[in-house]
Amino acid sequence: MNNKEKQFTCEACIYKSYLFDTLTREELLEVNINKTEHDFRKGDIICHAGESVKSFIYLKEGLVKLYKETRDRHEHIISIAKPMDFIGLLTVFSNSNYLYSIRAVEDSSLCFINLDTVKTIIKRNGEFALTIIEKMSIISDQVLKTQIDLAGKQLRGRIAYIILMFADQIYRSGKFDLPISRKELGDLIDMRTENVIRILSEFRKDGLLRIEGKTIEIRNMDLLRKISELG
Repeated sequence: MNNKEKQFTCEACIYKSYLFDTLTREELLEVNINKTEHDFRKGDIICHAGESVKSFIYLKEGLVKLYKETRDRHEHIISIAKPMDFIGLLTVFSNSNYLYSIRAVEDSSLCFINLDTVKTIIKRNGEFALTIIEKMSIISDQVLKTQIDLAGKQLRGRIAYIILMFADQIYRSGKFDLPISRKELGDLIDMRTENVIRILSEFRKDGLLRIEGKTIEIRNMDLLRKISELG
């Protein structure tokens, strides 16, 4: 095995999730043998709703969105997954088919681990199983909290909330390129596209944000947080 191949083993991977810390070296090798890695360009479909769930999907790099398409072709974005997230962890063990579609919103690199392999390891490694349950609970709490928080906010509060989410949780910076369109931003927080554009324009005029194309820079973090908290 050459050096290039070694850097893609699960044991040596710099993107390895803390979930794998509970695996033995032999189990990590088992995972490595039963996984494939794929790169997706921005806009590529990773899976369609209704397809069979066959893999435990891990996001190494990039961003992807989980969404449900309505009958009128409108997208309801469920969540945005960031690097080192297991995509679809809440449904991978409860449904044989995906309830949503997954699309790359940035160039992304993902690992697909054979689901039967993961289930086999869960049966014999209780610590690994417990870690997965804890991770699922954290994700469930985060999704529920986001939905409750957004439902209780006015339009300005929703925009402030989601801008801070990208700044704090995804990019860890007050300046970043918004990876989704204004329409997708509206789909994520249940707002019409024109309202998203209007409020972003208001935030820019009020000096809260500096906006140039997709680049957003938060100029008044304290006030933006206050708007988010008060809704």
